[in-house]
Amino acid sequence: MARNGLRADSQNLRGTNENLSERESSSIGSDSEINGFTTEKQTDKYGFIGGAQQHTEESAQDVPPEVVREREVKWLDMLNSWDKWMAKRHKKIKLRCQKGIPPSLRGRAWLYLSGGKVKLEQNHGKFQELDSKPGDPKWLDVIEKDLHRQFPFHEMFVSRGGHGQQDLYRVLKAYTLYRPEEGYCQAQAPIAAVLLMHMPAEEAFWGLVQICEKYLPGYYSAGLEAIQLDGEILFALLRRVSTVAYKHLKKHKIDPVLYMTEWFMCAFSRTLPWASVLRVWDMFFCEGVKIIFRVGLVLLKNMLGSSDKLKVCQGLYETMELLRTVEPRYMQEGFLMREIIELQVSERDIEKEHLVQLKRWKETHGELRCKSPPRMHGARAIMIADPPTHKDLLQAPTIIVEPPLEDASSKQKKKGKNKREPPSNPTTETLSPAHPPSPTLQKDTPLQQSNQSLSSSSTEQDTYL
Repeated sequence: MARNGLRADSQNLRGTNENLSERESSSIGSDSEINGFTTEKQTDKYGFIGGAQQHTEESAQDVPPEVVREREVKWLDMLNSWDKWMAKRHKKIKLRCQKGIPPSLRGRAWLYLSGGKVKLEQNHGKFQELDSKPGDPKWLDVIEKDLHRQFPFHEMFVSRGGHGQQDLYRVLKAYTLYRPEEGYCQAQAPIAAVLLMHMPAEEAFWGLVQICEKYLPGYYSAGLEAIQLDGEILFALLRRVSTVAYKHLKKHKIDPVLYMTEWFMCAFSRTLPWASVLRVWDMFFCEGVKIIFRVGLVLLKNMLGSSDKLKVCQGLYETMELLRTVEPRYMQEGFLMREIIELQVSERDIEKEHLVQLKRWKETHGELRCKSPPRMHGARAIMIADPPTHKDLLQAPTIIVEPPLEDASSKQKKKGKNKREPPSNPTTETLSPAHPPSPTLQKDTPLQQSNQSLSSSSTEQDTYL
């Protein structure tokens, strides 16, 4: 597979236990780096400790609080009528995903966009059933070894055996039981970890299911045939986007799997600064895998797309080193988002090239060993393929604060007082029975398993963010 005698030092593409990154310079930290780290440095707004995301601060775009509040109100309105918005105003949802989903609603929006909310509602108790089973020791041993490698400088995963690692173990174990024919692939761990940063374990599990089965089918199966096919599709699309970069890679016979495997299988979660990761994922859940292709093409074009840039990487080794260490300016949030949105690569282009590469694959390798389900290009395609009921999309409060108990005498006094005095707030909105009023959250009410801030919008129905 690798040409010119070069093997991928960061990808072992045999079986499903592939090691995507053994380099110590990656986000994987040693035990000495992890133990006691939290007491020395502060976390950033994403939950990372110290310099784990060294390019995040200068690459992130600051959105004014009033704009964030306005976007929260708009997203709450969409989520409360999700089926109608998807059917009639999908372009508006796409535009709002491109602008960035408000942090307080990102987890819920991802679950709705991916169809994970519908899967959860249609499979009540399934995750708990899988969670209660022991699991296959073959996979559990590998999963346990990988837990401390997933974002070890994030506050959720910094502690060995902490709640973040426990939930990650539960989600990955549940998937091996849900799809025993696939088992576990190491690239699923960072995907699940990102989801857990934004939602509870059960929701993260169904989000992972949707990514593996709808967005990136076949990526985590034995042999990794799907990722190899997509590598060839990326290389073919590069010819149209940047002829200079295409010719350079072809000249040095650099196989696409050598530089794009981790990019695609981890959805750039181990490559980009965090602000850019979140924006890419916002668009990825809405528009599908074409966003992943666009990010890869943007990086290749900007790193290798001119003769001046190629002066510093005239050989195979220099080119591979450049592709492993992407310049921060090309990953900066504002720059990267503009480039992704402007790049004209559609799902039709990808599917057309997929047919070409599939034909070539069959001519050289024979039939695919793993028959994957068809790829769904984004939220709308997923909803059309598996239409939800209105009940599947209802939002129910998950934090309920019981009112204080009152004795009979105080109730009688209150009743008499209400007869004499007019209502203090005559303009209170009347809610329909389908959306009962959310209980008022007390100032010191603990939020279980949530690392998201609560929206300040008064229109919110579901208090779990």
